[in-house]
Amino acid sequence: MPRYDYDLITIGGGSGGVRASRVAASLGARVALVETAALGGTCVNAGCIPKKLFSYAAGFASDFGDAAGYGWQVPGPRFDWKALRIAKDREISRLNGVYAKLLGDAGVQVVEGRAMIRDAHAVEVAGRRLSAEHLLVATGGRAVRPDIPGAELGITSDEAFHLEALPCRALLVGGGYIAVEFASIFSGLGVETTLVHRGSRLLRGFDEDIADVLSGELRRQGVTLLLDESPARVAREGGALRVTLASGRELASDLLMFATGRRPNIKGLGLEAAGVAVAKNGAVQVDDRYRSAVPSVHAVGDVIGRVQLTPVALAEGAALARTLFGGQPSTVDYANIPTAIFSHPHVGTVGLAEDEARRRFPEVKVYRSSFRPLKATLSGDAGKVFIKLVVDAASDRVLGAHMVGAEAGEIIQGLAVAMNCGATKAQFDTTIGIHPTTAEEFVTLRG
Repeated sequence: MPRYDYDLITIGGGSGGVRASRVAASLGARVALVETAALGGTCVNAGCIPKKLFSYAAGFASDFGDAAGYGWQVPGPRFDWKALRIAKDREISRLNGVYAKLLGDAGVQVVEGRAMIRDAHAVEVAGRRLSAEHLLVATGGRAVRPDIPGAELGITSDEAFHLEALPCRALLVGGGYIAVEFASIFSGLGVETTLVHRGSRLLRGFDEDIADVLSGELRRQGVTLLLDESPARVAREGGALRVTLASGRELASDLLMFATGRRPNIKGLGLEAAGVAVAKNGAVQVDDRYRSAVPSVHAVGDVIGRVQLTPVALAEGAALARTLFGGQPSTVDYANIPTAIFSHPHVGTVGLAEDEARRRFPEVKVYRSSFRPLKATLSGDAGKVFIKLVVDAASDRVLGAHMVGAEAGEIIQGLAVAMNCGATKAQFDTTIGIHPTTAEEFVTLRG
């Protein structure tokens, strides 16, 4: 008779937890997955998928304008927020079902409810005790609000996907992915949009040129950027909100959205009582094989606070399953992870920003280009594309590739493959470009 009910109990049905469970089951493990909400986690329900669907919707505003330059007569387009929301909900519901089927087909038992870790090998769900040789914490992250008076009057991105109606005015607080993406979404959908950020530059950790170019594009599209500012308090005034900034400036808005970061979602899990070490920011501390201070308890995804991206959580989940049940000790290489920001225009990046490259390499060469894309020559759009390569002068190896422009993520994905193969600038230069495309500019950059 088996010593435990399962070989693996996964807590959390998001990207990392689902991938780990499916791979473990495919390797012969007996797996249960515990989830208290809809399957798919943040990405499917309140992140990547609905956000990009909203981004597509906002992008049509400029598409209609571009069409006129190409001879299309587009009489007064009208946007229906409710129709978008219903269509989005229908797609998310479909994906929830897809996740359930994938787990069922793999032989993973889904247990509905909130899990609490009772010891190194057991969890409790709705009064029921379940045991396993290994426990996996994959509970993701949660949006946070700043600790200021009236913060409860604002929303986070979680609630933004379910607004009953679009506001006339929106005030966003933050300077990262979520803040700039929702600034583009609201602005593109016709909302008067203001973005407040406590730093002097958006997108901390990204290449500075990229941040500066995107800031200029957001302003050109009508987004008001207030940098070196932060909210001090919020109050309701009639049907609107009055937001007082630390500088004393007051702003009125119909909607206040905080995009001020996410923290590991560990509240009520019983981690510390079970002996699992947790960092000051709430991240579960794990080694390079995703094992916590308690050898039978593991963690992957946003809850470990490393790289908070869906594909990274997927890779971590698969690596853990192979380590535990496939006889293949595995980890994830965190170098050259490509990423995209679905602002308008898009941002795509992989590898080192220029300032980081200069800290790590004695001599760095930088190649830049800013140009008007072919499509804009007839549409009249004033926006430009910006691309940049950062190169190690000694080895000629490309260290970073960065872009602001349409479909930046699609283009950077291909460059990430080249960079993981150690591509040099000379190899970029000898590659024949596809003409006329934006992507070809990366192989025609010259000093």
